[in-house]
Amino acid sequence: MSLIKEQDYGTPARPGEPSVSVEIDGKRVLVPEGTSVMRAAAECGIDIPKLCATDNLEPFGSCRLCLVDIDGRKGSPASCTTPVAEGMKVRTQTPELAQLRRGVMELYISDHPLDCLTCPANGDCELQDMAGVVGLREVRYGFEGENHLDLPTDSTNPYFDFDASKCIACSRCVRACGEVQGTFALTIEGRGFESKVAAGAGGTFMESDCVSCGACVQACPTSTLQERSVVELGMPTRSVITTCAYCGVGCSFKAELRGDEVVRMVPYKDGKANEGHSCVKGRFAFGYASHPDRQLKPMLRERITEPWREVEWEEAIGYVGRRMMEIQARHGAGAIGGISSSRCTNEEVYVVQKMVRAAFGNNNVDTCARVCHSPTGYGLKQTYGTSAGTQDFKSVDKADVILIIGANPTDAHPVFGSRIKRRLRQGAKLIVADPRRIDLVRSPHVQAEHHLPVRPGTNVALINAMSHVVVTEGLVDREFVDERCEDFAEWERFISAPEHSPEAVESITGIPAAELRAATRLYAGARNATIMYGLGVTEHSQGSTMVMGMANLAMATGNIGREGVGVNPLRGQNNVQGSCDMGSFPHELPGYRHISDDVVRGTFETLWGRVLHPEPGLRIPNMFDAAIDGTFMGLFVQGEDIVQSDPNTKHVTAALSAMDLVVVQDLFLNETSKYAHVFLPGTSFLEKNGTFTNAERRINRVRPVMAPRTGKHEWEIVCEIAQAMGYPMKYDDSAQIMDEIAMTTPTFSGVSFAKLDQVGSVQWPCNDAAPEGTPIMHIDGFVRGKGRFVMTDYVPTQERSTRKFPLILTTGRILSQYNVGAQTRRTGNTAWHPEDLLEMHPHDAEVRGIRDGDTVALASRVGETSLRVKIAERMPVGVVYTTFHHPVTGANVVTTENSDWATNCPEYKVTAVQVSLKHPAPVSAPAPVK
Repeated sequence: MSLIKEQDYGTPARPGEPSVSVEIDGKRVLVPEGTSVMRAAAECGIDIPKLCATDNLEPFGSCRLCLVDIDGRKGSPASCTTPVAEGMKVRTQTPELAQLRRGVMELYISDHPLDCLTCPANGDCELQDMAGVVGLREVRYGFEGENHLDLPTDSTNPYFDFDASKCIACSRCVRACGEVQGTFALTIEGRGFESKVAAGAGGTFMESDCVSCGACVQACPTSTLQERSVVELGMPTRSVITTCAYCGVGCSFKAELRGDEVVRMVPYKDGKANEGHSCVKGRFAFGYASHPDRQLKPMLRERITEPWREVEWEEAIGYVGRRMMEIQARHGAGAIGGISSSRCTNEEVYVVQKMVRAAFGNNNVDTCARVCHSPTGYGLKQTYGTSAGTQDFKSVDKADVILIIGANPTDAHPVFGSRIKRRLRQGAKLIVADPRRIDLVRSPHVQAEHHLPVRPGTNVALINAMSHVVVTEGLVDREFVDERCEDFAEWERFISAPEHSPEAVESITGIPAAELRAATRLYAGARNATIMYGLGVTEHSQGSTMVMGMANLAMATGNIGREGVGVNPLRGQNNVQGSCDMGSFPHELPGYRHISDDVVRGTFETLWGRVLHPEPGLRIPNMFDAAIDGTFMGLFVQGEDIVQSDPNTKHVTAALSAMDLVVVQDLFLNETSKYAHVFLPGTSFLEKNGTFTNAERRINRVRPVMAPRTGKHEWEIVCEIAQAMGYPMKYDDSAQIMDEIAMTTPTFSGVSFAKLDQVGSVQWPCNDAAPEGTPIMHIDGFVRGKGRFVMTDYVPTQERSTRKFPLILTTGRILSQYNVGAQTRRTGNTAWHPEDLLEMHPHDAEVRGIRDGDTVALASRVGETSLRVKIAERMPVGVVYTTFHHPVTGANVVTTENSDWATNCPEYKVTAVQVSLKHPAPVSAPAPVK
């Protein structure tokens, strides 16, 4: 799919059926009420000149280029701010209008650099285009006198420049920053001729609150805001529509190329997850794909103490197949296994689990979802019958109350975070339950009604107390519960018990009872209330219990099965939902069907031509334990740096060191590859051909913009390993793999590359019952039949603060970096976050003699690391926080083996630690990184 210019209708579409008939230049068009004259004209093929208008921003009416004549009205109104009316007759081209427009353009051009031929936006400049459209041939005012041509260029941002001399003060960048992104980092400073765009309080872009989402760059109609990549490489000549490979939002992008070189990534307006918006990672941080650190040739070594040697594919694949079979001959069929990647496509993940089950002959396959959202799968399956969120992202536009628990959308899911902020500015109310005061608690034009700073490890006590209030204060939606749910009476008796009251749990959660009651009443009393949650829910010893507790609360209040409600996990990685869908857990085949089900297993046995083992295989923690015990000796790791990302690093490295064969398939040599015997180079998302499934169950196409730089697709490599082990496994292309997925997985039965190319994307279930997909789940009934209320006893975590380790460490992500940082650390994003920092409350720092910028030792009972401190009022006393993006810090050196009772998801969010001064910061040290 090739598309450089998307049509710009000038103003946003208005909801509703086309009902207003308008005549424009003799053409009749029917549009919804409230549509602007400009958009109505565009929809019937008439483009009215414009500069300040664009269809993702509300009309502004400042440039005066879009003037039109309307029969029966005086003057020439702006078409962008004039709504249509029944029977209206509009003329867009008259001699008088042409003269007015040329006059406006003369004023713009008289104060603009005349360097079109050397300007990087030449051929992609709306000012240039409009000068041609209005027929400007001369500027009567001349170019003498006061002007803005000597204004400086701000080059502080690593990805784009702001050339103030070319700014026409149209306010599009300012409005995009506010309306689309919701950061309000830009403003128009001064009045009249002195008006100019300013970042923050007149500082630079890097000094301001700008989050580098690129909305301002995309909105700019001139070369004022311009990507450096365009300046260096020239304007793109073609584009390919694909899907971002960062977080679980799943934004659609146009990869714009010049030849085979990516010039820029532009968010695609028709992308249903992002609707033309982006964040700094997806928009700008794609350079890792061509970074010189990329390993493009396979490598082997007999021992991890030896140097690597590059080999050809045939030797590497043959070696893996032969050694895996030797290990099985010596240690048994279950002595080998694989870990699939949430950064790879559905098709690549599917073949890994197939290789393990059919070629390895066991079910020892797991995925990184084990360490993030496996409690989501378990908890929602138990209560609702399906292992995924209930809504699409657009649903939040109908929410009246938004409850965010253990998630930080503006950092971890920024495009969706912007959507939440937009809804809050429209009047929705917000409740945030998080130990840390995240940005959404208070930021420009947004303030939470309630911030519940729940103590780490006490989420279940919190959610039980909320449900207690619902039940005991008569806030239950009895009609919904009676019609749609089961086991309510027993749960009602359980949750009504006094020990679940806000007063009883106040000493546990740290939340005043009155505040908790008020927040619950707000949630339960809303017409539409939705729950959004993240790893602050799942990465606990009671992660699965908490997911079921949230499901209980939503059912009890009737907040399931329509727009604006639901229980929605914010998935961390680009395809963590898909990796689960594809059967990457040791107990489940694709589509979340248990391996012990004879009928389901029989379907795959017939298709694959192999008898499958009916018992679940080893989970990742079990693999590590078995390796140390000497019974698990061979591991294939697809696209995951488990040494950096998994808890208790010493335990992980001990397990890898004990294995006879570790195979790593990745883009870069990483921390895990230090313990590998074979390195198989992987492909970046720019080379992949397949699909990702985002947090809203949306299946998006990932299209290659270039051939694999390694010479092989990742699914080909996996198939060839299976063949080297004697199992025939071959596909002509990735579309064939999706066809097999659709053939075997009921929720995907209507999915194909052809379907996705036709409609853009679909949300599973996509089948005969829902051929266009399912944006909202559980509308008429739950997947399991009736929603099930589950008892959720609060069990305190075993990880508690002690005299030796008196603080609690919790971890999370930051906007500019991604997961273990392998990709983002190789881009300009390091300008914002060059290192992991430890956030600490001033009181905790003061009693330890620690100042801002000091280097400290962070120690737990399992390990120690060092990093710099950032004093932060947003932290509660007794809790510290850090990210895990940089291997030099290795935050997971200190996290423990504690995990969720049902799924073994690690308890990253609760680690007892001590912090002590190691190296004071120099007096002249710069301020800590923001």
